[in-house]
Amino acid sequence: MKIEEYLETLPKNVLNGEDTQLSEKSFREIFKFVNLDKSDKFYHLGCGDERGIEIAIKEFKVKTAVGIDNNFEKISSAKKNLEEKKIQGKMICQDIEDSDISDASVILFWFTDEKVINHMLEKFEKLKPETKIITIWGPLPDCLPDKVNFPYIINKTPFRKAPSLQDQILAVFGVKCVDFVTAWEFAERYTKSIGSPEIRNDRFLTIIQTLVIWISAKKLGVACGEEIPESIQTYINIMKMHFDIDFEYLLKE
Repeated sequence: MKIEEYLETLPKNVLNGEDTQLSEKSFREIFKFVNLDKSDKFYHLGCGDERGIEIAIKEFKVKTAVGIDNNFEKISSAKKNLEEKKIQGKMICQDIEDSDISDASVILFWFTDEKVINHMLEKFEKLKPETKIITIWGPLPDCLPDKVNFPYIINKTPFRKAPSLQDQILAVFGVKCVDFVTAWEFAERYTKSIGSPEIRNDRFLTIIQTLVIWISAKKLGVACGEEIPESIQTYINIMKMHFDIDFEYLLKE
């Protein structure tokens, strides 16, 4: 089956990140990367639970911390947990597209739905200068990142427009071209950052992400060299032979 067909067999809530929670380690890495401190008003959009809010308040002493999610049960549980710990974070049950984030200085935003992303991009563009938007895996559409510690990416308002998708990708990876080593390293960083509860699946996910990164780079003309690296071809063959997942057709489109 084609890789898109395989992804369609997975639960939708896994694909859209709804049930993918960042580990406490990842939150600390993100907050250190963005230099979160007592002057900041932090918003976690699509928070799921209260962990990011708790860490931002207890360890990074932010001025305010707000978690927004449209899942009533999750927000109710998060509110209860914060109250029990006597932590003054704010949890709001609401669609992020309807949220008031006008006073934010730092926003954590991890969504894959293009409609949501494009709608929120319009809201982000109206925020005060120097507001930091942290994304995971990819920057905001058509924007050059201000700072990258992959898979964590910072875009600051006002956004810098990318001349092309190729320029955007190379800015994210910080290289002149993408080879197998770069693709594998960045795929592995992503796998570790999302903190999969099934460790045995980490290598499988890393292989898939490596192939996606390299093939995307190849199609955009920013892969190193004209030939398919031996390691890439080996993993393409493994995916086809052992898992019936086809990547080969992507190179022919």
